Amino acid sequence: MIEAGALALRARMDAGQITAQDVMAATLERINTVNGSVNAIVSMRAPDELMAEAAAADCEPRKGWLHGIPMAVKDLANAAGLPTSMGSPLFAGTIATKDDIAIARLRAAGAIIIAKTNTPEFGLGSHSINPVFGATRNPYDVRRSAGGSSGGAGVALACGMLSVADGSDMMGSLRNPAGWNNVYGMRPTWGLVPSEPEGDNFLHQLATNGPMARTPRDLAALLDTMAGPDPRQPHGVIQAPSLPQIEGGAAGMRLGWLGNWDGAFAMEPGVIDICRVALGQMADMGVNVEDVAAPFDRDALWASWTTLRSWAIAGGLAPLHADPAKRDHLKDTAIWEVERGLAMSAIEVHRASVIRSNWFKKAAQLFESYDVLALPSAQMWPFDVTMDWPRDITGQGMDTYHRWMEVVIAASLIGLPVVNVPVGFDGTHGLPMGLQLIGPRGSDAKLLRLAEAWHQATDWPGRRPPKL
Repeated sequence: MIEAGALALRARMDAGQITAQDVMAATLERINTVNGSVNAIVSMRAPDELMAEAAAADCEPRKGWLHGIPMAVKDLANAAGLPTSMGSPLFAGTIATKDDIAIARLRAAGAIIIAKTNTPEFGLGSHSINPVFGATRNPYDVRRSAGGSSGGAGVALACGMLSVADGSDMMGSLRNPAGWNNVYGMRPTWGLVPSEPEGDNFLHQLATNGPMARTPRDLAALLDTMAGPDPRQPHGVIQAPSLPQIEGGAAGMRLGWLGNWDGAFAMEPGVIDICRVALGQMADMGVNVEDVAAPFDRDALWASWTTLRSWAIAGGLAPLHADPAKRDHLKDTAIWEVERGLAMSAIEVHRASVIRSNWFKKAAQLFESYDVLALPSAQMWPFDVTMDWPRDITGQGMDTYHRWMEVVIAASLIGLPVVNVPVGFDGTHGLPMGLQLIGPRGSDAKLLRLAEAWHQATDWPGRRPPKL
């Protein structure tokens, strides 16, 4: 039942074929069956309480398209009545007293919030492991990482424990776990889905909330629910809903393939190959695919990214770092980020933002020739779940805990929308991979239209669900 997706559930519920109680019972049974193997769902509410809420939903007027549909919220976001641990011992068991904006919008559309989804500590690092709940495991090989930081959400979707899920993305957190779990994940145009009106809301423009799903239609529907400006924050973006624009196919779209950035990004064997096969299939669908030379200096992008990222992270975690007793409970990569950020001068941050501005202008020129740019969603296949982070890719050393995810920063740095689409499995280990479809700001609906055409042609989530 629940494997069909959220819009399919909505249609059956509206037709009187199933009830919210049916959906909740099936969800709880599925979680009970598979979550022990993958550890994606955490902080679960009591089953009798959830069944009672589903029974109440069956008796109420429909609030929205999510009415009566179970959802679990990424454990970086606040959902009233549930703990928000952020994967940190400092906040384990801390009960949220209110919903974050995006979660409030899900509830307003009728979603029943049943639990949280696992994430790395403070969302740092694309490997969902933390000292509070442990590691989330890849359902295609439980010895391997699920990615992150929306790893719990990606696994819960892949395993059919959820039909749609929320997530967030600074450095690939809605793309890498989607690619590694054979589902769809979307980083929207920055500003389309608001974060919280706390701290600085003018300067930090790297992270955003967004949707994950097993189909592009569900992805578009959830994006439309989460989107819309918050009057307490600047830079809000208004767009027409994406779901009504998702039909029409991909014929005639122009796609520029950036590959490994002219050899700058180390790639494990098979990653580029599987993406090229997918691009060939897109060409068969009528997409005009061309190789594109690296459009900007890789080292300049990395310098800009690491400066602005550490500066942003320091702005959020510096109060914890300043307290020696709390600092002792921060992981070493969090401390490294904070101390880098605290040591920066204003002119260093300015120079990094100038690089960002120059890259935005260059990208705008590229989009005069292409509707979409494409890159792999990760530079390697899911790695050993017991590792903290990869030290090398095919012998090329990774000098930071996040260098192995460098392929995602081109879009993140300048707030571009990106949809991860699943592109199949490697022939050796049967592990999934994804492809980033990147568009200019405001092209969210066009990217979803390409993703929908791809899904109609391939349906990787339906063809190769994990076997647990």
